[in-house]
Parts: sequence; C-alpha cells; structure tokens
Amino acid sequence: MKFKLPFNKQQPPSIKEAPKENLVRVAHTTEHFIQSIKNATNDPADLIIKSLPPNLTLIYIDNLIDDQSLNNDIIACLQNKPHETPEDIVMALSIAEVSQASLLKETVASMVNGSVVIHVDGSSQVILANIASRESRALSAPENESQVIGTQVGFNESLSTNISLIRRYIVSPNLCNEKIKVGTRTNTSVSLLYMHGIANDQMIQTLRQRITDLTIDELLDSAVLAEMIDDNSLSVFPQMLLTERPDRFCDAVLDGKVGVLVDGSSMAIIGPQAFTEFFQSQEDQNLRWQIATFLRLLRLTAFFLSVYLTPFYVAALTFHYEVIPQAFLVPLSESRALVPFPPIFEALLLEIIIELLREAGARLPTKIGQTIGIVGGIVIGTAAVQAGITSNILLIIIALSALASFTSPSYMMGNVIRLIRFPIIILAGFWGFYGIMLAFCFILIHLLRQTSLGAPYMSPFYPPRLKEMRDSIIRMPIPLTAKRPALTRPKDDYKFEPEPVKPEKS
Repeated sequence: MKFKLPFNKQQPPSIKEAPKENLVRVAHTTEHFIQSIKNATNDPADLIIKSLPPNLTLIYIDNLIDDQSLNNDIIACLQNKPHETPEDIVMALSIAEVSQASLLKETVASMVNGSVVIHVDGSSQVILANIASRESRALSAPENESQVIGTQVGFNESLSTNISLIRRYIVSPNLCNEKIKVGTRTNTSVSLLYMHGIANDQMIQTLRQRITDLTIDELLDSAVLAEMIDDNSLSVFPQMLLTERPDRFCDAVLDGKVGVLVDGSSMAIIGPQAFTEFFQSQEDQNLRWQIATFLRLLRLTAFFLSVYLTPFYVAALTFHYEVIPQAFLVPLSESRALVPFPPIFEALLLEIIIELLREAGARLPTKIGQTIGIVGGIVIGTAAVQAGITSNILLIIIALSALASFTSPSYMMGNVIRLIRFPIIILAGFWGFYGIMLAFCFILIHLLRQTSLGAPYMSPFYPPRLKEMRDSIIRMPIPLTAKRPALTRPKDDYKFEPEPVKPEKS
C-alpha cells in the first residue's frame, strides 16, 4: 500500500548535497570554539561555559544535565590534571555514554540533548559526555482507562520510563526497540517497538517508513503522530489505538501488533487496529469470560443507542407516527403539547446544550467541573421542560444517549460517537427512516473501505473469518484463545499449545 504524505515529499538532502554549514568542523583554539558554539546556539542565557585548568573547557546548557554527575564524574576527574588528547579524557571519565565528535552540528545537537561538551585547547575533536537529567512526573494510575482488576500504573511523559515499564512486562531479548527522530525543530525521539519472530515484517516496514518520511517542524504528542500515519487521515474514525496502559500495550505487542512511543507524551500508539477492538477493555482479560462478554455486548449496544436513539425519535415524530405504540401516543402528545419547535430543532438544541455542559465540565477545574455538570444539567433540563422549549421524553432520550457515549473505553471513539450523531439527526429530520438508513449505509461502506496498516478495519467480519468472530464481540475462555488474531498476520500463529497435554491422574 502506498502512503501519501500530506506534507512536502522532498527528501532531506544527502551527505553529498548537505549544506556547507552542516560540515563545519570544530575549531582548534578555545576562543574560536566558544564563539562558534555561541553563534550556533544564538548565545542563550542558560549556556554555561567553564574553564578547567590547564587546557580544558566545559560547555553545557543549564537545567538539562545532572549537576551531581557533573561535579562527581567529570569535574572531579579532570580538574588540575593535564590531558593532551581527547583519548586521555575518555579514559579518565567514569561515564557510560561518552563519545567523540569533530563536526559542529553534531556537537550542538548532542549538547541540546543533555550532554556536556569537553574541548581540549588545540584539538579538532571534542568529547560528548551524556549526563542528561529530564524531569518527569511520578508514575500514577491511568486517568482515562481506569479499571478495578489489573495493574494500577500508567505511562508518563518520559520515554525511558515508559520503555522500562514495557520491559518489566516483556522480559525477552526479542522485544525490539528502534529509535527515530521526528521534527526538524523539536527532534522528538520516537520509539518503534515490536516482537521479533511474531510481528509481520511488512507492517513493521510500513510503519517505519511512514514515520521516517514525515518532514515536519514539530512533534509534541502521540495523537498528532497517530493522525499522520493513519491509512486515511481524513476519516473521522481512528485507525490507531491510543492507550496509557502498559499492560494493554504489551498485550497488543505480544499479539503481533506494532507499538509507538513518543517522548513527552503519556499515550502510546498501537496498530493495526480493528473497529470492534475500540470497544474492548484490558479489564476484559482479567474478568470471567461470561462477565467480559456481557460488558462487550453492553458497550456495542450503547454505541447503537447513542448514535440512533435520538434520530429514531425525530424520524418517528416527524414522519412515522405509525411505528409508535398506541400506549405511548397519549403521553407523547401531552409532553409535546406546549413545545413550539419541530422535533429536529428540539433535538439539536438539547444535543448542543449537552455538549456545552460536557465541554465546560472537562475544561474547568475538577471540583468546579463536576458541580457545573450536575447542577447545570438539572437546572437547564428542568427549566427547559417547564418553559415548554422541549419535552421531558426527549430530555430522557438525550440524557440516555449522552450516557451511552461514555461507555466506550477509547476516548477517540467516544468523540466519534458524539460527532456522527448530529448529521444523522439532520437526515432523520428531513427524510425520516430513509435518512437514517442512508446514514447507516454511508457509515457502513466507509468502515468497510478503511484499513489499518493495510489490514481490514472491519476484521473479522469483512472479510469474514468465522473462527475469529467468536473472540471479537464474545470474549472466549482463555484455553480457547491460543491463536493470535489474523488481523496482524503474525509469523507465529499460536501463543500456546491449543490442546495442552494434561498429566495423568494416579
């Protein structure tokens, strides 16, 4: 599958075509070297320059390095000791990450990543000692994917911490980690993780190529990267899963999927992803299969209720009174007796009010947001019914639809549910059930055409795979889930023996 970049398709210049400023070598004398560093970094206020007698100069950026390592492992080892060559300094230092560089661009790039530059007067090479210190918040429970049974730790914004969490779950040398730099301005570190011997090589190469081909200035969050590397970035439906749970990430990687971590983001990317997997929670694996199956069916039912319940009300009251049971006609007529607006305007007004309350509650501080959501919903709903702006039956339907949209474990899919309700309500108000069916067919055709890393988005229903349908909506017992999903096209199909040999009873 060809991937069309939405950005400039020109590749970065090769070494032969590189600009001359990229090949500037390190100056021999200390004065010229310090001046070249200041020019290359625009002489920032946090640029620290220290001289160590008799012939050494230390240059670094404050707040990017560990001060304790600087004092104990560098200054204490080099101070008042003659060092004639860079090799002597490398031998004297007790730091794990030490390298040499002769180009000014390489020196500056390492310095802004937390390295101390050590220059020997008269030498054309410098020593780069990496003692980076990046501040990050402590590990905490996931906020958007909470669960009762299972681990209570989530990713944070530190890439190294997130990778260490994954390696605690997957203690195997087959876990591959490829690091890629994205963003010409930010130089954000992106890690591509997969299991060697399980993940499909074509999917790995596809995802790797899409990331390396990006020519953008900045990359600040994994959600931005996920949209860029989707098969169809114009679709409202996400084709990659964003998760903040390391156990869910590891479970997907062990199934043959490919994961992506972005430095500075607490959300990981998983692909390929099927549509039904957005309604599955990691807690389903920890519950009994009967309970997990009930919860999956409940989430899918809530999805259809949230999308089609309000449009059904609008279509029935506008065009199709015959579908309403006779017992409901009298209370329904009484509730709409004082409402001066047509059902479509009434439904859209309440939907917009619900979205305003939801957005205000999400943006305000936690305690104030909860109060606004509860009190505002009660006050506005009661006042709207008493003023005759809306009927109490529609108010119940709108509240039920909004409540059902929160059942999706994926926040991205929950936003999709919130959005697609509006055009379906408009079509139901103009064409009734025909408009609802038109919207249903359009969404279904759109989903059938989507892919995720080349894999069918509606798998295992299209193309139909009968054996895998049972473990998509229904969570099968663990002894019956020995085979990995065919969506990922894994090299190793089985997690364990399908029929384990049971020991004979004495």
